[in-house]
Amino acid sequence: MSHGWGYGPTNGPDKWEEDFPVANGPRQSPINIVPKEAQYDSTLKVLKLKYDPSNSNGILNNGHSFQVDFVDDTDSSTLTGGPISGTYRLKQFHFHWGASDDRGSEHTVNGINFPCELHLVHWNTKYPSFGEAASQPDGLAVVGVFLKIGAANPRLQKVLDALDAIKTKGKQTTFPNFDPKTLLPGSLHYWTYDGSLTTPPLLESVTWIVLKEPISVSPAQMAKFRSLLFTGEGESPCCMADNYRPPQPLKGRKVRASFK
Repeated sequence: MSHGWGYGPTNGPDKWEEDFPVANGPRQSPINIVPKEAQYDSTLKVLKLKYDPSNSNGILNNGHSFQVDFVDDTDSSTLTGGPISGTYRLKQFHFHWGASDDRGSEHTVNGINFPCELHLVHWNTKYPSFGEAASQPDGLAVVGVFLKIGAANPRLQKVLDALDAIKTKGKQTTFPNFDPKTLLPGSLHYWTYDGSLTTPPLLESVTWIVLKEPISVSPAQMAKFRSLLFTGEGESPCCMADNYRPPQPLKGRKVRASFK
């Protein structure tokens, strides 16, 4: 039994099934999205994201990525519509990225990698807590947003400016008054499918909502992501990068599109 999990050569995604047998399950994520094989579904609703900036509650280097946490004890920051029924509350958002700009996203489109992918994680309020929702088939909904190299993104810069304070694993700091809606692209057209968490315990509880339109990020901004460390204070530093799981087999699942 290996201890802990990570993205290194000895404990990376191809070793996870030793500790997490569900790694080979029927609805694992991420996947490669093939747009021409995705089925347009006219019954899919428009995504409604209503976020309260005062809920942003701190930013943390968890040793795998960094995440911005939200207070989720009321329905003040929610996702409704789209492929889901009911109300899902925002819990946190985080990113996955590569060591260079040619890779880093978890989902791919026609086999193409993006340098980074944003995940906004929500839980179904028909369950009493995030922890309980995380093991239910309809417990979580994650909105995925691709980042594509282009102009510097001023809305993303506010997040990146906070990274100096959380360089090493376990560091956290306050991160008040941030509206994650500012990170979304102009169009909310999406693909959706039934999947899983992309990090251990890889629970098959996620309705994935992957936005078609990417947001921009500059090469200098991507370098800022890689200035974070996987390692804690006092350990020999290891730069945080390639913290993504590669695409998993579709195993007969349908990918639906909200757009023609």
